[in-house]
Amino acid sequence: MLIFWKLNLAIDMTGWINMEYTYEGTVDIDSIRSKLDEEKETVVFNNQKVINNVGVYSITWEKAFSIVVWFDSSINEVDLSKLKLDFKNKVFETLKETNNTIVETKYTNIWKSFWDYIRNTAILTLLIAILAITIYVTYAFSWVIWWVSVISFALITLITLFHDVIISAWLYIISWYFFKDFQIDTFFVTALLTILGYSINDTIVIFDRIRDNLKKFGWKTWKNWKELYEIITISINETLKRSVYTSLTLFFVLLTIFIFGPESIAWFILAMMFGTIVGTYSSIFIASPILYEVNKSKKLSVYKKVVINQDDKIVV
Repeated sequence: MLIFWKLNLAIDMTGWINMEYTYEGTVDIDSIRSKLDEEKETVVFNNQKVINNVGVYSITWEKAFSIVVWFDSSINEVDLSKLKLDFKNKVFETLKETNNTIVETKYTNIWKSFWDYIRNTAILTLLIAILAITIYVTYAFSWVIWWVSVISFALITLITLFHDVIISAWLYIISWYFFKDFQIDTFFVTALLTILGYSINDTIVIFDRIRDNLKKFGWKTWKNWKELYEIITISINETLKRSVYTSLTLFFVLLTIFIFGPESIAWFILAMMFGTIVGTYSSIFIASPILYEVNKSKKLSVYKKVVINQDDKIVV
């Protein structure tokens, strides 16, 4: 979906233009927005619509308003520049019909290269964060487990973090069909980085409990010795209430902000809500089972069972 779908990109993620106007008397912002929504449907290039969205915003305490238009950044810059200029002229003609005192005071044109920079930086940031967390887990769990490979903890953490980012992004893209105002912007990238921090916290709590229980139940010479799957199950059960309660508490807070909070951060909050659900799920139902699958064939005990034949003669 990230590759093939036409994403609803925000102003800082695509080629766009920003126009500001002043006026005398009064203007109907909703009427202007409705007319421009109809006008954008007429702008096509190679039989495809090129305008993703049009926003009309009044400027507080001034007789002025701004219009922001998001364009499809896949079009080459020469044709895109012409399309932007043509639409700017159409917008001005439409505004003049509603109020002939309207005057254009500012025109800003942002090119696709800015979005390329933001996108590449976002991808690099996410990869660095995931790699750094993986290295930390490798260090944190080194020299404390004798039977389960520390590399498996690190690699599984890497897998679950990648899973959390991808699934959260997918849920967010799906939600655009229900909330047309939601867009992919730098807030979205920030939300994904925050999700990484929360998800790794939940995973580490369970892994740390598994590590402690390995020390407690992993020696075959001990009376209360248990198999690896039993140790992992015990560890999950011991941390299950904590994980669920913590996640529910956070989710209810985010839900409250999403419903009653400012609209400007609603997109960020929605991505965080998805990340909370996915991060909790992956820690319990993905990370721990994979840890078992990777290490189930290994013997937990460092001691070897010695079979003594009573008929053997011992020579001293």
